[in-house]
Amino acid sequence: MISKVHLLFDHLPEGTNLMTQTDPRQPRHIRSPRFAMHLLLAAVMGGLILAPAAAKAQAPLPGIRHGDVVPRDVREMYDRGLQFLATTQAADGSWSDGQTGPGVTGLGLMVFLASGEDPNYGKYSSNIRRCLRSIISEQNAGTGFFGNSMYHHGFAMLGLAEAYGAVDERNLWPVGKKNNARSIGESLELAVRAAITSQKKNSLNAWRYSPDSNDADTSVSGSVMVGLLAARNAGIEVPDTAIDKAVAYFASMTSGSGEVGYSGLGGFGESLARSSIATLVYAIAHRKDLDKYKATVKYLTDRLETEASSWPEYARYYQAQALFQGDVEAWEKWNKILIRRLKTVQQANGSFQGQFGASLSTSMNLLALALNYRFLPIYER
Repeated sequence: MISKVHLLFDHLPEGTNLMTQTDPRQPRHIRSPRFAMHLLLAAVMGGLILAPAAAKAQAPLPGIRHGDVVPRDVREMYDRGLQFLATTQAADGSWSDGQTGPGVTGLGLMVFLASGEDPNYGKYSSNIRRCLRSIISEQNAGTGFFGNSMYHHGFAMLGLAEAYGAVDERNLWPVGKKNNARSIGESLELAVRAAITSQKKNSLNAWRYSPDSNDADTSVSGSVMVGLLAARNAGIEVPDTAIDKAVAYFASMTSGSGEVGYSGLGGFGESLARSSIATLVYAIAHRKDLDKYKATVKYLTDRLETEASSWPEYARYYQAQALFQGDVEAWEKWNKILIRRLKTVQQANGSFQGQFGASLSTSMNLLALALNYRFLPIYER
């Protein structure tokens, strides 16, 4: 029997009732090279930094409006959500309400990283370190897998990839535990190898709940694929053949109208989440040339005001990234709708409620808003 945790982020057809180095002597605003690059990019996009030549030309970056600023409502909602996650995080780095595990911790980690606060000396640096220690400690040293579901594995891998190169590991582990602890890079490489090993066992060249599964679905496969692509973006070797085979799987599950099937053959059906997942996979795998990619983008842009009937936070998490990658102007329209909706449902304590707990729902909703900040490497276009 598949347990509730296996269905952690499962998105069946909508309507289904569902039962995852810098020098420490430097000033605190000086970050690692990788993180500094993204801060500089964000500053340029925000019009805060202009090169001499740009003072005259001021040409916008392709696909992104010059002079964008983070809306006040976004900043206020995000800050309240951050406070909720920071104050409810356990000492071991996890969250205890609803679903728990390395995938949930990985999403929480990304929320802190996406805020733009210094990951090493900033306001949430201790929360970030606790997240990382928790994720790495829960990895099976023999197999490289995280948690008891490939959902957990995918989101934990993604969180590590976004932290890799941004977090100074000299401060990561307490004294006495450093010698026996894996580094972020070592853990990430081990996770990538585990995902590739799982894919090779799978007749569909994709993933399902168990690393030994022979069937697949687009929801689980999306979490693993995005994790692999983020790891590759961070400099970890990921075979092109693995990416190509997984993209082919998604293409086989995508109809000409942009609908995306869940599992098996055919049965595409309406799902904002699945079409968003496929769009994101095609985009960050650099396959925007595919007709299937164009179809999924159109499917999403034709439904900007439609809200997912089940798991709305899960759909929002992927919709935000998919629309930003596929059509920035459409994302801008949808983002305004998102802000209005989330303002009405955020709780007084900063959380967002959801079927599997406030921590998971809060993380996913905040990450949908995080495209306004664009600090995470995975958000690059």
